[in-house]
Amino acid sequence: MAVVKKETITEVENAPKAVGPYSLAVKTGNLVFTAGQLGLDAKTGALVEGGIQGQTEKALQNVSAVLKAAGSDISQVVKTTVFLKNMNDFGAMNEIYARFFGENPPARSAVEVAALPKGGLVEIEVIATLE
Repeated sequence: MAVVKKETITEVENAPKAVGPYSLAVKTGNLVFTAGQLGLDAKTGALVEGGIQGQTEKALQNVSAVLKAAGSDISQVVKTTVFLKNMNDFGAMNEIYARFFGENPPARSAVEVAALPKGGLVEIEVIATLE
């Protein structure tokens, strides 16, 4: 059995610390896989104000910070998964999401979940290529 070489990223300056026993990102080969990011303020650890749109923007800023620490960026994202507390927030989330990914967005799944950590409204994880 082949051993998979991986590098873990456990702390990022401009993103919240992990709220459990997991890495913020794992690099393997030419890919980086991020853990889900909530709309948390990195300094306070609290959810940001502004409802679904404020939390979506902050979650994507957090994803961007994690990707940067891993040697990638938001333009290198090939797949996202968006977890929504309420699928009725899909349209409002989508408005913010579209600003981050522009005209050539990655593949995406969006699912409604019963609950998210810290009472979040949205959590976003991504797979990106390394520059």
